[in-house]
Amino acid sequence: MDHISALRNVEEALRAFEDGEADLATTQRRVQSVLQSYATEFEAEARRPYRAHGDEPVDGVVVVAPDAETARSRVRSLSDAADAAFEVEPL
Repeated sequence: MDHISALRNVEEALRAFEDGEADLATTQRRVQSVLQSYATEFEAEARRPYRAHGDEPVDGVVVVAPDAETARSRVRSLSDAADAAFEVEPL
């Protein structure tokens, strides 16, 4: 899923919510699904998504980075988890 398609899908979910065709929980699930699809299908020349596996609070964190070492650094800084033990793997 490319950037424009993701935005369109989020807009559709919001429109359905605004028009009373969906409740908040359904809208949240739709938007989360769009983001999940976007992250797992993310394509860029020099970057890719990585998912952290390990201690809380970093377990499951997904970041985009050019390599695993940069991904580890980003997970640490975004999660504010200096002491967490974890590994990252490409999605």
